[in-house]
Amino acid sequence: MIRTVEMERFTVTSSKPFDAVVGAIKASIGHPNMAELWRATQRATTAAELEAAIQPVLGESGLMQFVEFDHGMIVRKGTEHHTSRIIRLVIGNPLIMKEMAKHVPDAGSYAPVTVLVDERADGVHISYDRMASLLAPYGNRDALRVARDLDAKVEEVLRQAAA
Repeated sequence: MIRTVEMERFTVTSSKPFDAVVGAIKASIGHPNMAELWRATQRATTAAELEAAIQPVLGESGLMQFVEFDHGMIVRKGTEHHTSRIIRLVIGNPLIMKEMAKHVPDAGSYAPVTVLVDERADGVHISYDRMASLLAPYGNRDALRVARDLDAKVEEVLRQAAA
């Protein structure tokens, strides 16, 4: 089976320096030791234990960083794009993913989410593919409610970083 998924991309452009934008995003999200977090989540046997393992590592936004990719460093290698700055941050909250995936297992393909920060001539672009748009084709109201809440959290982080 092949399912067509139309995606909405949220983008905000900032006149702030690249490092300031990335720093603002990182300041609002948690940065757990991922090996320790995975061990703690594997040890958890109840929802309360799972929440107790995850909540302390979330940032003020209720989100955390899973991984960071410096795409600009790759683009700069052996090309004329000597100053290319592109960072991909994979962020989210395992408890939010759990709530979506309970209703739509395919949500696990989209969560955690990607935030792309890239520097262009007109400013620093911060982009995010809206979870609600990715889950809309599945038609599950409960998953969409959770996805819209996630979108609001992520978009607020990006707006604040750009301001």
